[in-house]
Amino acid sequence: MSEEFIVTTLDYVPGYRVRKILGIVSGSTVRARSIGRDIVAVFRNIAGGEIVEYTELLARSRDEAVKRMIDKAKSVGANAVIGVRLATSNIMSGAAEVVAYGTAAVLERE
Repeated sequence: MSEEFIVTTLDYVPGYRVRKILGIVSGSTVRARSIGRDIVAVFRNIAGGEIVEYTELLARSRDEAVKRMIDKAKSVGANAVIGVRLATSNIMSGAAEVVAYGTAAVLERE
């Protein structure tokens, strides 16, 4: 059975040592709002509270960015990504980029 791929915001993983650093890896996605979501969001904004449609859109975007980062790390032979960070930015009105990045590494049990 192969060992699980490790993804962490820590710069180290308890019980493991870094055998090799393979460099920075990243994954990103750009997502746009849709007219349907915007209409629902306007009504939620009037009533107050969380705009669930946008929360779900950003959650899916984060998941996709992390998946792409992991795929890149695996392609260079890593079994972990350490020091993971997430960032977002507006690309244009109604569209945002989500980026996941970290250090691809080969870890081994101590």
